Amino acid sequence: MSMSDRHPRRLRRSVLCVPADNDRALAKVISLAPDAVIYDLEDAVLPDRKSDARAALVRHLAQETPGIERIVRINGLASGFGEADLAALSNCRFDAILVPKVDGPRDILDIAEGLDEGDAPEDLRLWAMIETPRGVLNVAPIAETGRTRGGRLDCLIPGLNDLRKETGVAALPGRTYLVSWLMQILLAARGSGLDVLDAVFNDIRDAEGFAQECAVGRDMGFDGKMLIHPQQIAAANAAFAPSAADEADAREIVAAFDHPDNAGRSVIVHKGKMVEVLHLEEALACLAKIEAIKSKGTPT
Repeated sequence: MSMSDRHPRRLRRSVLCVPADNDRALAKVISLAPDAVIYDLEDAVLPDRKSDARAALVRHLAQETPGIERIVRINGLASGFGEADLAALSNCRFDAILVPKVDGPRDILDIAEGLDEGDAPEDLRLWAMIETPRGVLNVAPIAETGRTRGGRLDCLIPGLNDLRKETGVAALPGRTYLVSWLMQILLAARGSGLDVLDAVFNDIRDAEGFAQECAVGRDMGFDGKMLIHPQQIAAANAAFAPSAADEADAREIVAAFDHPDNAGRSVIVHKGKMVEVLHLEEALACLAKIEAIKSKGTPT
């Protein structure tokens, strides 16, 4: 499946998590500048607050949030709360449902089938949290559900806090023993044409550490980062946006292929290096992302 076979990519540099039962946080969303917001009905909401959280979120979703993609993290269907979440949201307009603790393809397919039976809009997407050992082991077939006809799966997010809890892996600087799992999740996403976000950074006081982890996540190939606090938005937007040097290089590659001397060539020499059509495609994608950021009208 090529990228042209699925919906156009959206900016997902900064994806902020907001507890659905926090009225103040919900009201503040419109004044912030994340690319997307995850409204959390799951871990961030205590069991005796679930009903109140659903009601608050339904009221909030009735309002417009221009330029912000809206995702709702529901409770798992086996939790006893997930079905009520889906029922409460059935008449709301938002962009995607984030499914927690996805262990295998069936966890995605069951919800997708339920949405189809309930005549949910075709453009309502599914995201998957990969946060259990079984989820990591099964991440390739999970991602493959996005390639099926009518498949709704759109994005994967690793949940490292839960993975650490389930495996006993230490929370070391640099995520020493977790990088291989992150790359496994990223590779599965890319193999099925999905977006993939880096996991949360827990210490909101450590701005330098957060910026460093964003830079590493960008270099690993992630589209953006899941955030836990508004003060992380600007740094994530900056890290996952093309730099001025990236833009300059992309424009030079496009210009080189457009030069009359290179007409009809699939491989050229640019600045002493062999440059192929795949590099041209990367350059065009970079420039398209820059234009999307400019159109959004928020700082990079």
